[in-house]
Amino acid sequence: MAILVTGSTGVVGKQVLEHLLAAGGAQVRALTRSPEKAQFPDGVTAVQGDLSDVDGLRRAMNGVSTLFLLAPNAPDELTQALQTLSVAREAGVKGVVYLSVFKGAEYVDVPHFTGKHTVERMIEHCDLPATVLRPAYFIQNDVRQKEPLLTHGVYGMPIGAKGISMVDVRDIGEAAARELLRRERSATRLPRETYELVGPDAITSETVASIWAEALGRSVRYGGDDLDVLEQRLKAAAPGWLVYDMRLMMSRYQQDGAVASQAQIDHLATLLGRQPRSYREFAAEMAAAWKNG
Repeated sequence: MAILVTGSTGVVGKQVLEHLLAAGGAQVRALTRSPEKAQFPDGVTAVQGDLSDVDGLRRAMNGVSTLFLLAPNAPDELTQALQTLSVAREAGVKGVVYLSVFKGAEYVDVPHFTGKHTVERMIEHCDLPATVLRPAYFIQNDVRQKEPLLTHGVYGMPIGAKGISMVDVRDIGEAAARELLRRERSATRLPRETYELVGPDAITSETVASIWAEALGRSVRYGGDDLDVLEQRLKAAAPGWLVYDMRLMMSRYQQDGAVASQAQIDHLATLLGRQPRSYREFAAEMAAAWKNG
């Protein structure tokens, strides 16, 4: 039997594949629309399929015992996720690892948060053998801050002053791989489990500027909380519905923050076997990489 990874060509999916291959001992398949164009590492079998194509999903699920479900940012993300879980249940999949979101139950006005929380409700009410992973804001999103940081000495994402326990995508990939392998190697269906995927620090407008100033060896200031500016900037690269979703998310970050409890951090550390990576580590790595070209 095999592990099927959806979202396999994205930032998180690539990390999941990498950690699964590093651990070894499992058949790994990656769902992709175009297997002929896929460039997966040795040991990964490309499988044609799409979460919006139920018949294709049924074919892709043949011989699969464990599923990593990462639904895409799409207007019908919720429908795709719910249908994929139903197809997996029909196929007799014994384990699922679902990528949800941190604070999904609280941020009810943010569409992709509420959608992911609804998927969690299906998992609970249908008693699916699943691990729910709830990542906070991805640290690696801030790779996009290179130009404003290096050119203008400005950190431009309006995260606010309340604090966000940002998570490194490498920790997401490792956590997912560990849970996929635990469920794949079990002779029986395991009970549900939930982890908040978070960093060890609450990153605020003040601390993020300080961290980058230290890493870059220059003065760095926070660009402010103006969400109109954010929306206009994002419109150049993303559709309007997604841009507005991101604006609503940032508004809630500014209003309420997204800070993990020590118990949540410790729970993740137990899964990883170490403390989660910090934002300061990421900033130091990026500063060194940018300096070396």
